[in-house]
Amino acid sequence: MPTYFRFLALLAFKIFAAEQVDVAILEVGLGGKYDATNVVENPVVCGIASLGYDHMEILGNTLGQIAGEKAGIFKRGVPAFTVPQPDEAMLVLEEKASELDVHLEVAAPLDASVLSGLHLGLEGEHQYINAGLAIALCSTWLQRTGHVEINYLKEMTHLPEQFVKGLATAALQGRAQIVPDQLIESESLGDLVFYLDGAHSPESMDVCAKWFSLAIKGDYKQHNSYESNHGHNELGPSHDSVEISHHEASKKSSTQFLLFNCMSVRDPELLLPRLVRACASHGVHFQKALFVPNVSVYYKVGTSASTADTQVDLSWQLTLQRIWENLVRGEKGNDVKNTDHTYEEVTDDSEKGAQSCENSKVFPSLPVAINWLRDTVRKNRSGHSQVLVTGSLHLVGDVLRLVKK
Repeated sequence: MPTYFRFLALLAFKIFAAEQVDVAILEVGLGGKYDATNVVENPVVCGIASLGYDHMEILGNTLGQIAGEKAGIFKRGVPAFTVPQPDEAMLVLEEKASELDVHLEVAAPLDASVLSGLHLGLEGEHQYINAGLAIALCSTWLQRTGHVEINYLKEMTHLPEQFVKGLATAALQGRAQIVPDQLIESESLGDLVFYLDGAHSPESMDVCAKWFSLAIKGDYKQHNSYESNHGHNELGPSHDSVEISHHEASKKSSTQFLLFNCMSVRDPELLLPRLVRACASHGVHFQKALFVPNVSVYYKVGTSASTADTQVDLSWQLTLQRIWENLVRGEKGNDVKNTDHTYEEVTDDSEKGAQSCENSKVFPSLPVAINWLRDTVRKNRSGHSQVLVTGSLHLVGDVLRLVKK
C-alpha cells in the first residue's frame, strides 16, 4: 500500500476522472516539491498562501528552506501567485520562479468595500489575505480556459456577483467555528459553547487566540447566526434560540477553558506560550487547560477497528501539562524553577483517572473530558463556559462529532 496521503491523492484523481469534473483545486498535503499532488505536470495556475513555521522536521528550519519546498509546485511557464511574505521567504519564491520562467505575482488582500456590504463567510482578518489569493487564482483559471475575457485582477474595484456570493457564503468546519454543546443546550441555552480552530503552528496560534478573545466578548448571536446562514442549522440552534442564548448568557459570568492536544512532532513550547500571551493581551485567561490523547475512534478503518477502551499512553499529554503549569505560573509571576508540580490522580466517576494539577487536567480520553465539562457546567448554573479547542484538526473533528450528537 502507498502512504495514507498518496492513497488519498490517487483516489481523488480516480474520482475526478470518473466524474469528469470541470475544475479541481489540489491542495498539497505537505510541502510541495515531493508531494503526491505534484504529479500534475501542467496545472492551469499555482498559488502559495502565507508561509510559517510548520512541518519543520521535513520542510526545514528556516522560512527560506520552507519556501524552497513550497516553490516545488511551480511549473515552467505556468503563472503563479502568492501573498505578501516575509522577505526571506519571498526572495526564495522569486528565485525559484525565475529559474522556471514562472510569472509570479503577489495578490493583494481583498478590500472589504468590494463585497457589496456583505462580510466574508470565513472569520478573521487573515481571511482577507486568503480571499485575495482565491480571487487571483479563480480569475486566472477563468481567463486561461477561455471562460472570460475581462481581467478581474485589474478591476479590483468591482467583483462579479458570483465571486461576491462565493466569498460571503464560504464555510470551513473546524476553523473559527462556534458550536454550542447539543446536550447542554437542550437543558440550558448557551451554558457550554465550543470555539473550534484547528490551528497548529505558532503563527496560526496568534490568529486563533485573537479570534477567540474577540468572539467571546463580541456578539454571540452574530457568530451563531453565521453558522445558521451557512448550512449548519441542522446541527446547531435555531436563530431564535441563539437570540435567547445571547440574552441569557449576557446575564451570566463566563469561564474560559482550553481543550488542547498537538502531535508530538510539533513544539508545544512554541505553541502554548503564543496562545497564552495573545489571549492575555486581550484580557482573556483560562481557568483550566484540559489535555487529551490524540487517539480517535472515528478515523479507524477496517474490521480491526474497535471503540473499546484500551490503556492509553498519556506521557505526551503529561508533558503538555508540565509545560502549561510552568507557563501559567510564570505568567502569574511565580518562580517556576525547581518547582515540583502536585499531580493528583482523580478517581471520581466523572473524571475516571484524570491527572489533575492546579491549572490543568490530563484526561485518558476526549469523551471523559467532554463529560467533565458538562458536569462542571451543570454544577455551576450561575455561569457559562467557553471552551477553546485547538492544536489539532484531528481533535477538532472528534469534538464536533461528540458535541453535535
